[in-house]
Amino acid sequence: MKVFFNQLFDYNFYCNKGLINECSELDKVPERSIELFSHILNAHDIWNSRSLNRKPKFEVWQIHDIKHWEDIHYENQRSSFEIITNASDFDKRIDYETNEGRLFTNTLGEILFHIINHSTHHRAQIAVDFRSNDIDPKSLDYIFYKR
Repeated sequence: MKVFFNQLFDYNFYCNKGLINECSELDKVPERSIELFSHILNAHDIWNSRSLNRKPKFEVWQIHDIKHWEDIHYENQRSSFEIITNASDFDKRIDYETNEGRLFTNTLGEILFHIINHSTHHRAQIAVDFRSNDIDPKSLDYIFYKR
């Protein structure tokens, strides 16, 4: 499982880094894309924090200036790799409270997979937002990454 999750987080790192670079080169990044990418970064931190039983640094929809995206992204990835490296059981149950105060339990493996799936989902929304703003998004398909 460690190899599997390391590969997925390598892919996630590649995609987010590519999107950060692409946005940094644009004269104007669409506002919705800024909101969505900030949300990707925030959610990643929140799920890492839940896995580590610590307080998250960010709110769910907190907006970040593009100049800070790379640092936040790097810290999120470093933290995820640390979680994966130190994991002895991906079926370990993690208890957490949602932002609405509801209590849930999921396995560490489910949480790690959710981080990847959640990021992919919102990157796709960013690609749609780019197209609606006449920006041609770079392809971030997994198979292209693996080639």
